[in-house]
Amino acid sequence: MIRIAIANQKGGVGKTTTAINVATALAATGWRTLLIDLDPQGNASTGIGVSAAQRERSTYDVLVDQAPMESCIMHTPIPMLDLCPATVDLSGAEVELVAMEDRAHRLSKALRTDLPYDVCLIDCPPSLGLLTLNALTAADTLLVPLQCEFFALEGLSQLLTTVERVQQRFNANLGIIGIALTMFDRRNRLTDQVADDVRSCLGQLVFETTIPRNVRLSEAPSHGVPALIYDHACAGSRAYIALARELLTRLPEERKAA
Repeated sequence: MIRIAIANQKGGVGKTTTAINVATALAATGWRTLLIDLDPQGNASTGIGVSAAQRERSTYDVLVDQAPMESCIMHTPIPMLDLCPATVDLSGAEVELVAMEDRAHRLSKALRTDLPYDVCLIDCPPSLGLLTLNALTAADTLLVPLQCEFFALEGLSQLLTTVERVQQRFNANLGIIGIALTMFDRRNRLTDQVADDVRSCLGQLVFETTIPRNVRLSEAPSHGVPALIYDHACAGSRAYIALARELLTRLPEERKAA
């Protein structure tokens, strides 16, 4: 199982939208996909059609109580896509984990079981706390959604520093599969300037596909479905399909064959 963390400590950059729609696109191509919601707001769970009342167990139980991952996984309305949801209890997990032994490796241990999935996407909260640290320690690689604005660039440098520290102390094999430029608006000159700056600094690490500002992407979560289902023909959905296709080309051949 390939494990991909989707993280950026800056809020509002499209992490959850990216997690939901890339997971849906991968499932649509026949990949058995697991989406893990590590954000206490639980937006990934809601956005994929799982209401708060349906979430009997969650990632809180996995991290704090060390419940088996398979006991917390739910089927979603989307074929080939399962979910380990988040509940409001997760908001207290950061404090509870501080005093626990091996607090950075709890998710990694839970994912060592023989789960029947090809790929696992982990939606992280907008912070660099213990929840995100667990995701980075458990992941094979990192996908970074980056909003095309100046302050997002500052946040990216902090995230890359954190990745280096995680590589040194917790997960030497952690890589970065790519930077996805989100909320891209070609009418705004700043958008092009930020995109050019990111590409000049990080080169091939930046995905060719950009995710545009699109009202359908914003509307879809209120209907409890991914944008790819809400309106598969909109510009946002087409962009996420292209991003998922590009993501697949970056995965190691031996992992894809498995």
